[in-house]
Amino acid sequence: MTFAIIKERKNPPDRRVVFSPEKCQEVIKKFPDARIIVEASDVRIFPDEAYRDAGFEVVEDISAADVMLGVKEVPVDALIPNKKYFYFSHTIKKQPYNRKLLKAMLAKNIEMFDHETIVNADKHRLIGFGYYAGLVGAYNGFRGLGLRDRLFALPKVETLPDLEAVKAELDKITLPNIKIILSGTGKVTRGAKEILDHLKIREVTDADYLSKNYNEPVYCLIDVSEYNRRKDGGDFNKEEFYNDPSEYESDFMKYAKVTDMFITGHFFGNGAPYLFTREDAKSPDFKINLVADISCDVDGPVASTLRASTIAEPFYGYDPQTESETTFDAPGTITVMAVDNLPCELPKDASEGFGDMFLENVMPAFFNGDEDGILERAKITTADGKLTPRFAYLKDYVEIAD
Repeated sequence: MTFAIIKERKNPPDRRVVFSPEKCQEVIKKFPDARIIVEASDVRIFPDEAYRDAGFEVVEDISAADVMLGVKEVPVDALIPNKKYFYFSHTIKKQPYNRKLLKAMLAKNIEMFDHETIVNADKHRLIGFGYYAGLVGAYNGFRGLGLRDRLFALPKVETLPDLEAVKAELDKITLPNIKIILSGTGKVTRGAKEILDHLKIREVTDADYLSKNYNEPVYCLIDVSEYNRRKDGGDFNKEEFYNDPSEYESDFMKYAKVTDMFITGHFFGNGAPYLFTREDAKSPDFKINLVADISCDVDGPVASTLRASTIAEPFYGYDPQTESETTFDAPGTITVMAVDNLPCELPKDASEGFGDMFLENVMPAFFNGDEDGILERAKITTADGKLTPRFAYLKDYVEIAD
């Protein structure tokens, strides 16, 4: 079976890749029946020459491959019919801007496997860039703090070679006595927490965070059971909340009243209560003045996130009184960092980590008859141009006329 490392064609360019040259060598050593070819690219973090030096063929035409491995959406005109494709398609939530892409894959009899749909039997995601989003997002939050308050000047992550260099820059700064909330429990939160811990910011309990003042920076980690409550005052039931959150309301304001900086690592499910609304942000008790919104759900659960920002211009301001965008350092505004492609800033580390996960969790399925159902669960479209039963809910989405 031949796998192709495809060229990333989405703009702005993404330098990440599924497998580094070293990881490609690991793949063929572990799976002797695998063959890997590499589509020539001038943007990839690992240059073509590095793949050649590792013993892999770099070509302009990858049509001989069976499985195409990419990161971001593939332009419709670059899709090769009758192939298997792996990339983040951003279609499973019925995103309007990628409807044509899903239609094209059906029309071209492409078997689509979205990295986001690669899950185990318990529906837990097995691969992703969340950890790196957390690392970069938390760093960017502190970079924004330093710029806005003229405390220090951290360089952009994209100018640094790797995570080690990122942490070395953090070693140079001194933080004021701020209180930080970090939401979530997954990979994004783990990455953000690593930055907070590297800065030696003390983690404190929920009760102490809400009731005490400190003469040092501190942070508190909260999950859904701590920033949501039952409307009837009953006990929080996590399974019930995930299945049907309609009986719950936000209890986030108790944190907003004592917090300076909010780093979001949570996953926001459909129908769940917003963490804070535009009305909440207007309250004189609302103290948060900087949000590093790694989750980046636009115009959603974090009211200050009006839009996604960019690596080039990562910060903007949200004026809670006018509910409008302003400059990130304007008086009385909430400074917002809402970059939606954060791992792109750390392409080498992110690619190497992603490759580890893909090799461990996905590659065996091609050679063991998919005994764990990894490929079956992940497949969105079939070789005969149909949606799989698991993704049949997309039928009305693809039938909308463009």
